[in-house]
Amino acid sequence: MTRTTAREIAVRLCFGLSENPQDPNRVLRDIFDEEYYASLGGEDGMFAEFPDAVQLDYIGRIVRGVSEHSAELDGYIDKYAVGWKFGRISRTAIAILKTAMFEILYMPDVPDKAAINEAVELAKRYEEPSTVPFINGVLGSFSRSEIM
Repeated sequence: MTRTTAREIAVRLCFGLSENPQDPNRVLRDIFDEEYYASLGGEDGMFAEFPDAVQLDYIGRIVRGVSEHSAELDGYIDKYAVGWKFGRISRTAIAILKTAMFEILYMPDVPDKAAINEAVELAKRYEEPSTVPFINGVLGSFSRSEIM
C-alpha cells in the first residue's frame, strides 16, 4: 500500500468520525480487523491491500491526532479560510484540510509540501473543481504563517 492510499483511508476515517463521533481507537480496531477489511476490498479497490505495520501506524496517528486536535484544527481552518464561513465548507474538504494540517503540525516525518500536494490531489478526486484552489490556498497560507 502506498502512503497516498494510507492517507486517503485516513481522510475517509476522519470524515466518518466527524459525521459519527466515536472512539477513534475503536474505529481503527474495527476497520483493521483483517476479516472486515478484506470484505471492504470487494466493495472498494482502495481497500484491496491490507496496510503493513508502518502504514497502520501512520493511519492511526492521523485518525487519533485529528480527533484529539479537532477543535484546534477547526480554528486554523476558520482563520485561514478567508471569505468562507466554516459552515459553507464541505465536510470532505474539512477532513482533507484537517489531515494535512495535522501532518504539517505534528508529523515531522511528512514534508509540508507533500502534505499539501496530497491534500490537493485528494480534493481533485472528491471535491468540486472550485474547491481545489481553495484547499491549496488555505494550506499554503497556514503553512507559511504557522510553521515559520
